Amino acid sequence: MKRLTEKASGLAPEAFSVLAKLTTPIAIQDFLDALPMNWEKGGETHRSPAAALQAEKAHCIEGALIAAAALWIHGEAPLVMDLWADEDRDGEDHVVALYRRGGYWGAISKTNHASIRFRDPVYRTLRELALSYFHEWFVNTTGEKTLVAYSRPLDLSRLGAGWVASAEPVWWLDDRLNALTHYSLVPKGARRHIRTADAMELKAGRLVEWEQSDPRT
Repeated sequence: MKRLTEKASGLAPEAFSVLAKLTTPIAIQDFLDALPMNWEKGGETHRSPAAALQAEKAHCIEGALIAAAALWIHGEAPLVMDLWADEDRDGEDHVVALYRRGGYWGAISKTNHASIRFRDPVYRTLRELALSYFHEWFVNTTGEKTLVAYSRPLDLSRLGAGWVASAEPVWWLDDRLNALTHYSLVPKGARRHIRTADAMELKAGRLVEWEQSDPRT
């Protein structure tokens, strides 16, 4: 994969420098963890990496795009994967950036929760990686586990570099993600055997990194 240059990215020198310093997936994840959560207090957002860096906050897909841009700057494919939740059970979708080491998949994730975060590169397939999120992906009020499907990877480099520094919201990327082939994670008939999260798991699931009352969010 050809590295994304500063000129091609459209990023301001300061923003490009921030991402260029993130030389490993771990460094990218540490950066995203320190970035305040975007609670969309002024309305829904779908910021580009440049706009999210300028705002100094991000939510899940904005974080995934920042991670993908950083990986591309270092010559890795800017891949993202869509994770679908069961909306009928109040589930929430999620997007992660993908990377590979030694032929094994890992993921970079911007989330406010403790359990659906970074994944080390130990998964042979994307299905294995997606399933690693299944147990902890539950509704914090009912305990119902809601993760139902994962997508094939979307290589953002095939869409050009306009998304990296776009001043306009990149809602169109949602359409691209939703149009991807998605693969079911829950075998037919298995739903009735799935245990809801217990009291201890619910307590852990309510642990968050960024409170909505934090003025930085």
